Amino acid sequence: MCPPPQHAHPPNTHTGCGAFGGGDGSDLPQQFAVLKAMILSLAAVAAMSSGGGSGLNSSSSFDPFDSSTSWSLAEDPGNSSSLTPDLQPATTAVAFSEVNPWDVALCVTGTLISCENALVIAVLFYTPTLRAPMFVLIGSLAAADLLAGLGLILNFVFTYLVDASVEFVTLLSVALLISAFSASVLNILAITVDRYLSLYNALTYHTERTVTFTYVMVVLIWALCLTLGLLPALGWNCLRDESACSICRPVTKANAVALAVAFLLVFALMMQLYLQICRIAFRHAQQIAVQHQFIAMSTTKGVSTLSAILCAFGACWLPFAMYSIVADSSYPAIYTYAAVLPATCCSVINPIVYAFRNPDIQKSLWMACCGCFPSNLSLRPRTSSDV
Repeated sequence: MCPPPQHAHPPNTHTGCGAFGGGDGSDLPQQFAVLKAMILSLAAVAAMSSGGGSGLNSSSSFDPFDSSTSWSLAEDPGNSSSLTPDLQPATTAVAFSEVNPWDVALCVTGTLISCENALVIAVLFYTPTLRAPMFVLIGSLAAADLLAGLGLILNFVFTYLVDASVEFVTLLSVALLISAFSASVLNILAITVDRYLSLYNALTYHTERTVTFTYVMVVLIWALCLTLGLLPALGWNCLRDESACSICRPVTKANAVALAVAFLLVFALMMQLYLQICRIAFRHAQQIAVQHQFIAMSTTKGVSTLSAILCAFGACWLPFAMYSIVADSSYPAIYTYAAVLPATCCSVINPIVYAFRNPDIQKSLWMACCGCFPSNLSLRPRTSSDV
């Protein structure tokens, strides 16, 4: 109910308390114009909703009572106001680039690699008894695989969250990946050499000379791998000539072929060393007549394990090495991803093959997690000749 007027009004003057408030008669045309504009706008919305398709699928429809639709007063030439809807949304949608599922798979693989090898490094670092040459090589391999996993994660970040067109970002990513994966392969070769020497020179293996040789070998491996990683940053890249790029930009085709051939030579050397290890193991089995049956069974199991390790290593890396030789940047990217992903999975397998199967590392893990270790866990010190 409106309050009574306090002053007398002329006969033609209207006093009220409607939705638009009270005022003199000169405001009525303007108020009715505003009301008419709102009614017409609502009618237009109803027509759009009924004839323009479903409101969930139509991007042109809007709700006049939704907070995301703003209304504004516009002055018309007749000095009358009209209330018109502002069809621009209140919030601006951010467009994200489409994420490649292969890149997601590589990032997830890198995360798994980093977690596994960080655990191995932590166990070796906090266990003073694990300082033999064999564990030095296992730690070096874990460090290489950890950097490889971090390189895969950083590559994903650089691709989607950082401007990948910056040359420094591209060169940093490729340098880290080349250095890490090269170190991983060469450390596996070093572990194979260490196993061979522990059998071939069993009497002189546990000497200071062996420890010195191991550290020198690790230093040379990392120096060589860091040099290989820095080659693209030192000018051996295809940033100025896209036609010279390999399947992994900005590595040139010539560098990729050289790395692939070097890997094939490493793989051939590993096969020769494992063949010699098996030959020495069978010879030792034949020399011990009393334990002939036991040693024969153990040797057969060891040969099977070595064969599985070598086959897994070859299955992971050979497709990428062969594809790097025959392909270049003009080949479809999906083939490159299909060859790269198995190669990265080798760094997932390495901690299982070379670290978690070791009874000493298993005992340290049990002690760190539970404060004890199972009674059936072998307490015999494991040597490099064990597989």
